[in-house]
Amino acid sequence: MGAAAPNDVAYTYLPVLDRRFSKQVRDNVHGNIFLDPLCLKFVDTEQFQRLRDLKQLGLTHMVFPGAVHTRFEHSLGVYWLASEAVHTFATHQGNELGIEHSDVSEVKLAGLLHDVGHGPFSHLFEKAFLRRSVFRSHEDMSVKMIDYMVDEHNIDIDPGTLKNVKEMISASCEHASLSGVKEKRFLYDIVANGRTGIDVDKFDYIARDSRACGLGCNFQFERLMHSMRVIGDEICYRANDYLTIHKLFAARADMHRTVYSHAKVKAIDLMVVDALSKADQYLGISASIQDPSQFWKLDDSILKRIETDNSPELKESRDLILRIRRRDLYQFCNEFSVPKDMMDKFKNVTPEDIICSESQKANGNGITLSTEDVAVSIAKIDLTRGKNNPLESIKFFKDYESDDKFPIRDESISNLLPASFQDMIVRVYAKKPELVEAVSEAFENYQRKTLGETAQVHETPKKRRFLTTSRVVST
Repeated sequence: MGAAAPNDVAYTYLPVLDRRFSKQVRDNVHGNIFLDPLCLKFVDTEQFQRLRDLKQLGLTHMVFPGAVHTRFEHSLGVYWLASEAVHTFATHQGNELGIEHSDVSEVKLAGLLHDVGHGPFSHLFEKAFLRRSVFRSHEDMSVKMIDYMVDEHNIDIDPGTLKNVKEMISASCEHASLSGVKEKRFLYDIVANGRTGIDVDKFDYIARDSRACGLGCNFQFERLMHSMRVIGDEICYRANDYLTIHKLFAARADMHRTVYSHAKVKAIDLMVVDALSKADQYLGISASIQDPSQFWKLDDSILKRIETDNSPELKESRDLILRIRRRDLYQFCNEFSVPKDMMDKFKNVTPEDIICSESQKANGNGITLSTEDVAVSIAKIDLTRGKNNPLESIKFFKDYESDDKFPIRDESISNLLPASFQDMIVRVYAKKPELVEAVSEAFENYQRKTLGETAQVHETPKKRRFLTTSRVVST
């Protein structure tokens, strides 16, 4: 059966937004955003307003000064794009898909609240600081926080709606189970798409982040938003949009390489993780992750709290934050990209691996490295599916007259598309400027032992090595 004729369009499924009870917000990416009454009940809470104090890109603004946007505007943006997406389906396929008012409300609310459980400093908090804890993901905390907000503020919401919203938020998590979803599975792919990786969350943050950082973006999400279609309970895309989808994944990977995993950004991240770790026992930062009533009080201001607290227990943390303020950062020594044929079996590099490769020359200069002298950052960049091509999981259709959906292979489109879909970059830093020479040589020795050669493509800057030598001599 082909697409519905114009007179079959299900406009009756579109909820009418009463302007008397809605709020208009001007967004610098999407223009005018209209918040409906149910969403406003959540927005006008201290838990949601906390997102104003969480920078979307964590500490990236210390390298890209314009990146000061927050989780608050990103959440409004995802809310709006989720609304636009479900309205597109309702307009063109409402009768066919059985979209109801409640479906529209659930998708919009999931978009609004998907990051309400985020910790400080973007993903650094959960992936680096809390890496050894039972905290699985910010999506899990978002689900807990939503329950807390409903109870704390006596928000009148249907239990079934609440359940669906929480499942939509956690849909892309590795441990998520949607086995109980028997119909309208496509609704769970709008905000966080665990099936294909194409969702409005990415649409918003790629556009918003690249704009804030002053970078261009050749991916235009509007094209996909206007042409996507549901076939067999799955969101599909026009065959001639194949390269547009490739640009989505390529733009995301480019942002990771250029911005999110920038060498200076990672140096600052490493220092903040060390500062939080040293302050944790005294401040009980990690203890808050089990209790939403305490977790919502945690935001980016934790650094200022440490910085201005004169407690002796926080001295080491204060000193690290002061070094960041004065731009006395951990010194980048070098990096290499893990060879493709070693990627699957590559063992994560640790400071112990580096100091075990320390050269005799360093020992001869009276330098003996310890694990506290070295920091290692491993940046894993892919196109959302690890070593696999994400486009292989996406279904396409020829035109709106056909209900057939099918995959497309890269070689059917172009021979210029990538043959590899994952990168792993190992970076090593010296925590003290005078140790750059010793750490750099140890890192080079490690590469020779592990890879049989030095895989780094450039030398450690000579001015750093010279500075290192002069400091050691002067002491």
